[in-house]
Amino acid sequence: MLVEKFNGHSQSCQSMIGDLLRVLVCPPRNAGWDRADRLASARELGFHREPDFPVAQEQHDDFCRLLTEAGAEVVCLPPSKSLTLDAVYTHDASLATNWGLILMNPGKPNRVPEARAHADYCAHLGVPVLGAISGGGCTEAGDMVWLDAHTLLIGLGYRTNREGIEQMRALLAPRGVEVVSAPLPYGAGPAACLHLMSLMSMLDERTVVVDLPWLAVQTVELLNSRGLHLIEIDYSERDSLACNVLSLGSKRLIAIDVNQRTNQRLREAGFDVRTFPGSEICINGSGGPTCLTRPLLRR
Repeated sequence: MLVEKFNGHSQSCQSMIGDLLRVLVCPPRNAGWDRADRLASARELGFHREPDFPVAQEQHDDFCRLLTEAGAEVVCLPPSKSLTLDAVYTHDASLATNWGLILMNPGKPNRVPEARAHADYCAHLGVPVLGAISGGGCTEAGDMVWLDAHTLLIGLGYRTNREGIEQMRALLAPRGVEVVSAPLPYGAGPAACLHLMSLMSMLDERTVVVDLPWLAVQTVELLNSRGLHLIEIDYSERDSLACNVLSLGSKRLIAIDVNQRTNQRLREAGFDVRTFPGSEICINGSGGPTCLTRPLLRR
């Protein structure tokens, strides 16, 4: 079990809200955002427009600075011919557990090679592979939320299917982790990127920021049954990814700066909200602060 000690405190991977200690990112440069051949595929991949590479790289640098200032070790996925523009959103291709990575089998075909890139790089960090989703099973980690170290909520939608969830359950149930399925709405349809984490983000042990009207009734009832406090986003900020907030642990958050109304609600709830500009790196590609990270270790 890959639970270590750091200054006498336990470290774990199975958390969305512990102090972030080590995190994998993929800078735009490493994903080829500076290459004309890759930029040409932007709209096909679901970007609103072709990214402005210098602006995107600067915004990503700002984001990484916030991570480092919060005490996290930031490691970067190296460039690879197998990566596409989407690789910047490193959260989706793997899930870190206390026993190693689970490699995803993304529902978006161009993203399938990212899982192996994660495995190959993380091997150098001493992180093993627990298992991989394969065959007809599709999973993306953007559909996965740790409610606690023993409960993984997985969105059932176009990017993660029933077979994928069953494979996740088969890997985790013998290790004492309950996998709970959460149905996702149709939203804008199969071509859009609607993940469970587009609709909810854990902020601390008792608090979740949510896009309440888009969550399924059974998901809301589950959150309520666990006594969680739900903070609703300002719905005028839905399209600018107000619900996608990264917890750094200890009541510290990273959010996109334009979501001022939602960010103010989080501050009023007692959180230290740190912001960065995400127009190119986040909003253009529909991937928020959490999407930019693959947390590998929390405390």
